[in-house]
Amino acid sequence: MSIAQRYVAGEGETHPEDSAALTAFRCDSTNLPWVIFRAAFRAAHIEGIPPRARAVLSALARTVDAAKPFAAIFARRELLTGRALQSMRTFYRSLDDLEAAGLIDRRAQSRYVEAGLFGRAYIHLTERAAGLLGLTEELQTPFPAPALSSVEHPSAKLADGGIYKDLSPAPFQKRQPGQVPEDLQRLRSLGFFDFLIFKLMREARQNGKRLSDVVEATWDHLKLAKAPINYLRSLLRSTVDFTQQLRQRIDAKAEELSRLTRTLEAEHLARQSAGQTFVDATGQRKYVIDHDGENMVVYTLDEGIGRQAAGWKEVFAMARARGQIRVATEADLQPFGQTPRFAAEPERARDRPPVTAQIREHIAGLRSLLGARHVIRKT
Repeated sequence: MSIAQRYVAGEGETHPEDSAALTAFRCDSTNLPWVIFRAAFRAAHIEGIPPRARAVLSALARTVDAAKPFAAIFARRELLTGRALQSMRTFYRSLDDLEAAGLIDRRAQSRYVEAGLFGRAYIHLTERAAGLLGLTEELQTPFPAPALSSVEHPSAKLADGGIYKDLSPAPFQKRQPGQVPEDLQRLRSLGFFDFLIFKLMREARQNGKRLSDVVEATWDHLKLAKAPINYLRSLLRSTVDFTQQLRQRIDAKAEELSRLTRTLEAEHLARQSAGQTFVDATGQRKYVIDHDGENMVVYTLDEGIGRQAAGWKEVFAMARARGQIRVATEADLQPFGQTPRFAAEPERARDRPPVTAQIREHIAGLRSLLGARHVIRKT
């Protein structure tokens, strides 16, 4: 007879150790997950098996991994006999009862081939036992379960209150991680697990930072670090404002993109304006673009000579957008044609060969050669 049975049967005064064990069993301070607590409760109320077998099955339900109910139960005999409050002989009889009922599977000992020794024999729950204990999706009810539908209409003899609101203590269960943000999923390639990523997100908030900003600002160095986890944690503890660095980098990229856009738009407008003549809003300047759209010659009404424009495309596009330059008409070109100095200018401009890049390089070489000779004469 077990300790609990001797105590309940009232066989005189029990041993002080037995009394302490029974008190510890009844006042167990272990906080069990809801699934395990329910499984242990169901195991203690299964009908059709002896009470000693129910006690051992309840101990097994407290020990099994809820996520892997069919896996081996890693528990010593001392732990199971202590939780079942049974002697070793009664414990083995209880295992026989459970095996005969088809609730457990005691597999043979495995041998370590290299050492030539036998290992331990582990206990496994069967599919029937997992279903009875509620550890699988297909739950079976081995005994009359409480009528949960009566929660809507509780008995008048029972206290009505908060106990009818939530029968499943979900807020007290361990929270599972959600989906890692997309910009932080690349940390997995460096050996970061999801739990660690969420923990680092919390550490970053405690230090007034965002983990996404830190990773984005230091990714080139982080992926080359020998210990990326330690390196990232040291960055989180530093006083560097990674958000400001990232903002400056984004602004620089935006400015570069805007500059490239302006250059492309100016190049496109210059090619569209190839071979055309323009004047400014005052009519004092004339702008002649060659047929390739690469060069521009500027004429001033007072001077009457043409000057080669440099870096004119973006300025020309901006002036066109603001309305400061427009396409020249016959009336706009008459003042330039009446001046004697401009009389033969259109013909000369038409007959003048285009200035190519090779010609410009040749002119630059001549200028550098003349500058070198000037320096030699001074020395």
